Amino acid sequence: MKKILLAAGLLCMAGSALAAGKPCEELKSEIAAKLDAKGVSHYTLEIADKGTGGKVVGTCEAGRKEIVYKR
Repeated sequence: MKKILLAAGLLCMAGSALAAGKPCEELKSEIAAKLDAKGVSHYTLEIADKGTGGKVVGTCEAGRKEIVYKR
């Protein structure tokens, strides 16, 4: 019974960590690496507040910020 409660507690903590989202700089570098691997050039990625416009390619900081792609 104690093992079940421990497992449930750990899952709850892991779920809240996932809901926090990735740090913006980490996500921006991952997206840049994927674009570079596909041969995309002459682009910029900006970290912006949510709803500023542009082509959104990712969200970070629990959805408060967006990664915006500009060519």
